[in-house]
Amino acid sequence: MSYLAVIDLGSNSTRLVVEELNEDGQFTEIKRRKLDTRLAQGMDQNGGALTEAAMDRVLEALTIFKQEYERYPDIELEGIATAAVREATNQDDFLQRVYDVTEIDVRVLSGDQEAYYDYLGAMCALDVDNAWLLDTGGASVELVGIEERMAANFISLPFGAVNLAEKFHLNDPMISDQNLVAASDYVTDQYERLPWIAEADSTDALPIILLGGANRSLARLNQMRKGFDVKKDFHGYRMSTAEVLETFTELVHATRSEREAALGAEANRADIIVSGLLPLVTLIQETGAKEVIFSASGVREGLLQEYRMSLN
Repeated sequence: MSYLAVIDLGSNSTRLVVEELNEDGQFTEIKRRKLDTRLAQGMDQNGGALTEAAMDRVLEALTIFKQEYERYPDIELEGIATAAVREATNQDDFLQRVYDVTEIDVRVLSGDQEAYYDYLGAMCALDVDNAWLLDTGGASVELVGIEERMAANFISLPFGAVNLAEKFHLNDPMISDQNLVAASDYVTDQYERLPWIAEADSTDALPIILLGGANRSLARLNQMRKGFDVKKDFHGYRMSTAEVLETFTELVHATRSEREAALGAEANRADIIVSGLLPLVTLIQETGAKEVIFSASGVREGLLQEYRMSLN
């Protein structure tokens, strides 16, 4: 019996997944844990460096995770980090602190690698041939154009739920129209620099596969409003983009306390839910998409898929 633990140092949350390797070479997930650590928080105001408070939150989470994964004998450890660590001017110092706690040499994914693993994870779990894929993280979005199940184009862009909220004050108790327009124009400009987005034929109306915390919150909010059991897996859940836009408008015009009440168990995202959904709303406007499909399988599952293939 062998085990693999994957630790993901994301820009908004720190995650642990423990997998058991079966005799047939397949993995079975036996533990999944997430702690909101907001690693990207305050980076812009700190000269592009991770703040002491944010690093301490992650190290505390890793100490908790270590107590959990050390219960499994002969466990192999894999660590990955994404946008916040990728962009941090104090990356080396932070990774050394992580190593001191965990003895894991964390691999910092490039933007292209992150987008590729998102694609690989989603495609191994969804039966969709042609689509856009959007993963909205805390400090970046990964965008993939999928044609006949192949990644035709992919990129990582340097904005996400946390840094958009801070840059454009979308975490204010009430969001001003002026700030929202400025943020929307910024995201639109970033998209329109990509020829494969600017030239997209809106008549094709390809669906958008969604990953990332804000998008998961959207799925659960929609499920809750329809009376579904939000504790069930949202993987494969679908929404019309008309519903997405209607929900986004409601959240924009709500106070933070009203957003907290609407999000329920995910109330801790109330300050970044609008900024987290803005990349999706803008992509809908740019592509004419009519439907979104939520995926619970992303970068960590893509990494596992690659690991599994390496064993064959």
